[in-house]
Amino acid sequence: MDQRNFTGDYDTLLEIVKTRVSVRNLKPDPIPDDYVAKILEIGRWAMSGANGQPWDFVVVKDPAIKKELFRVYAEENNDFIYWMEQQRDFKLRHPSFQMTHDEALQKQRTSVGWSIAPVLIVVLGDGRRQWATVQGAHTFGRDQSHLTDGLANTAMMMHLAAGALGLGSQHVTIHIQEPFKRVLGVPDLLTFSLIMPIGYPAVPPKEGVRRPLADMVHYDKFDMSKYMTNEQVLQYLYALREKTVPVYSHSYTGRPPAPNGGKG
Repeated sequence: MDQRNFTGDYDTLLEIVKTRVSVRNLKPDPIPDDYVAKILEIGRWAMSGANGQPWDFVVVKDPAIKKELFRVYAEENNDFIYWMEQQRDFKLRHPSFQMTHDEALQKQRTSVGWSIAPVLIVVLGDGRRQWATVQGAHTFGRDQSHLTDGLANTAMMMHLAAGALGLGSQHVTIHIQEPFKRVLGVPDLLTFSLIMPIGYPAVPPKEGVRRPLADMVHYDKFDMSKYMTNEQVLQYLYALREKTVPVYSHSYTGRPPAPNGGKG
């Protein structure tokens, strides 16, 4: 393959990466089974420590099971996240949790969220297979280190595959695993890592936003002129929230945030 072809491949990949965003508004329209197979095939080729391949995938299409998974997510997983977020300064809370508890409960009762996506890909991890790699990777338990890395690798590759096929995807991280395991009959020993809703986007594509490359690249040694003080990091986080709150507020509640930031 000549250099021009390599350049073309890179440009295509860069375009996919730059336009891939988490899509929370997916159409319920069916997607071809072949698309799902292609996404899973890309995920199968992700890198992992010593090629342990510590992942399993559950493809969920059954509407009743999708609805039950979303119910558990809304009522148990998100309840845990809501109360964790209360420990932060209000304006530093994740945008989807800048609401009162009553508003959060109302959202749970009325939202269908990703339960209407035509396909959910559940990513599971088997910590026993990470033992293929060096012992140092097991320092923090069967569900850490190379297992976590491997699951992140396969998930990111599947997100890119979905984008390449013109599909939208979302990365739904699971924090309280047990109730989800019960829904799908997953053995206790496995890690229930994430749910990836897949479908046609119901919103137009847009290019992602990132920090300038020059701000995050250092040569030979760390450039202290680029080091962010604690105060600068807080300013960065506040600015980040100001940009994302309207997007999340519209996505999750269907209305803009209250003028006072939702404070009671």
